[in-house]
Amino acid sequence: MTCLLQERMKDFGQDDLIAAQNTSGIGPVERVAIRQLKELSANGLEKLMKEHQLDAIVTPGSDASSLLATGGHPGIIVPAGFNEQGVPFGICFGGLQGYEPRLIEMAYAFEQATKVRKPPMFKP
Repeated sequence: MTCLLQERMKDFGQDDLIAAQNTSGIGPVERVAIRQLKELSANGLEKLMKEHQLDAIVTPGSDASSLLATGGHPGIIVPAGFNEQGVPFGICFGGLQGYEPRLIEMAYAFEQATKVRKPPMFKP
């Protein structure tokens, strides 16, 4: 049982979380990285959305959620369909800081229009 627990902890990055908890906080290297991420975000997603007057970006799956989170941008993922094996996949709506209400409205409208979501058929 202990081996299985430790194996599952690796799946969720538990070692990284424990290591982070044991640090003293943000040091000079992390501050430089944070500044660089802010610059990349300002010259990337923020610039793109403002120049093209976009309300949101929409991507299949959940891969964009990491990119959004890195820049401090909101994102919401809702069910979009099922593959051949019946495994669900989603669609991600992302935007700029402060766009949360818009994204929730879009995601809700998508869910209502597609009616893709199905309750799980198994019991935990």
